[in-house]
Amino acid sequence: MAAERKYEEPSSFEKTFNRLFGFLAGVGLSPSYIHLLQVRGRKSGKLYSTAVNLVHLNDKEYLVAPRGRTQWVRNAEAAGEITLKRGTARKLRIRPLADSEKPPVLKLYLTDYKSAVGRFFPIPSDAPLESFAEIAPGYPVFELIPD
Repeated sequence: MAAERKYEEPSSFEKTFNRLFGFLAGVGLSPSYIHLLQVRGRKSGKLYSTAVNLVHLNDKEYLVAPRGRTQWVRNAEAAGEITLKRGTARKLRIRPLADSEKPPVLKLYLTDYKSAVGRFFPIPSDAPLESFAEIAPGYPVFELIPD
């Protein structure tokens, strides 16, 4: 089993870029794959937001955390639900995927968003599923379930 990945904090530029795209997604003006994720802080109760990209596979939606166990991941795990906005808001329950379920989702995520997230993966998008199985423990992945 692979060791947990170290969280990679976004740069100031990335934070600004994420805020801009998060705002645009929230009002419905971003590309269709970008959503504004909102989740309550597990300690503060404050509402936190970040821009995210979804993966659609076999008629299901998934959320991947390419940077590892971020604060939004920990908050979402504690809450058991998130809200996604693209103009309108959808409240969704989350189901963490077992490491054995992650490889096809991770592969598709990296393939679809390689230019934005490729640097967070130690393998290329065309690597075999077995390679994604090896790195799966370092990447939180959630199935999104309508509330």
